[in-house]
This record gives sequence, C-alpha cells and structure tokens, in this order.
Amino acid sequence: MFIRSTLLALACLVATGCSHVTPNYDARFGDAVRDAKRKMTINPDAGKNGDPVAGMDGRAARESMQQYHESYKTPPPAVNVINIGGQIGGQGAGSSK
Repeated sequence: MFIRSTLLALACLVATGCSHVTPNYDARFGDAVRDAKRKMTINPDAGKNGDPVAGMDGRAARESMQQYHESYKTPPPAVNVINIGGQIGGQGAGSSK
C-alpha cells in the first residue's frame, strides 16, 4: 500500500511539473510559420490595388491558357538527355567507325 501511494504521489508530482511548460509553448505556437509567410510576401496589400496588371490582354491570356491545357493532352515526345558514348539522333549509337 505504501509503494502504491508513493508511486501515485510521484506520478502527480511529475505531471504537475511538466504542465507549467506547455502554456509557454502554446502561446507562441505557429509564430515561426506566420513569420516565414510574412517574410515571403512581397506586397501584402496587393489585393487592395485596383489597377490591372499591364502586359497581357484578355485574348492573349486566353490563348496561352488554352495552349497550356492542350500541352497536357498531347505532351511533347521525351528526349534522351543523358548520352554516354553514343550518337545524338543517329543510327548505330555506340558503334565505332
């Protein structure tokens, strides 16, 4: 009985000893992520600017988006970039003359 009550008192003491640490961490939880997001944002008030961006008109933007979507339907053929000891695009790769 003495051992059981001693273990219970020890468990309560350990539990209360650790509980004072988490409020300090909980108060600052997520600060690093929010700070990194703030540092990555160039202009946080960009959405409040009503001026349109100069550069592309609607027709050019629509065409470029259509070409972008079409490129996924029929992707270009794969090209072998690593060429060790062979000919580029010819027959008989690796043969010596």
